[in-house]
Amino acid sequence: MNQKNDNKTTTERKSDLELVATRTFDALPHIVFKAWTTPELFIRWWVPKSGGMTLISCEMDVRLGGGYSLEFGHPAFDKPMIFFGKYIEVTPNQRLAWTNEESDEGPLTVVTFEEKDGQTLLTLTETYPTKQALEASLGGIEAAAEQFEQLDAILLGLCVGE
Repeated sequence: MNQKNDNKTTTERKSDLELVATRTFDALPHIVFKAWTTPELFIRWWVPKSGGMTLISCEMDVRLGGGYSLEFGHPAFDKPMIFFGKYIEVTPNQRLAWTNEESDEGPLTVVTFEEKDGQTLLTLTETYPTKQALEASLGGIEAAAEQFEQLDAILLGLCVGE
């Protein structure tokens, strides 16, 4: 493992339908991929702690055609929010793509894991069906910086055993 990662998350609106977040992680792609595809790890970093939400449950069947379900709770919610969809592409340690089927406005999400000098350049792209859907979800992509900082902490622990 290299020295502490000083790279920051960048987020960019690429078009009226597309948002992109990137970050370089101080871990190899197979370790970063594991954190994205193992429910016990994913549940520890996916929800930004500052928002007061919790990820109550996380089910993942990470294979082509497999599904996922994420149940979120918050003190202000009457009932938990559930996000779900299907994996439409799974290339281990390189690429994940999934649908977000909780509404007609859900994006297609693609995450790539590219090795660069012993680190992983992660690119998360969300493509929305309409400009309005993208506008309504801008807070989610802006939370990526905090999510990815939390992921950094998880990766540090996973890399110790490498």
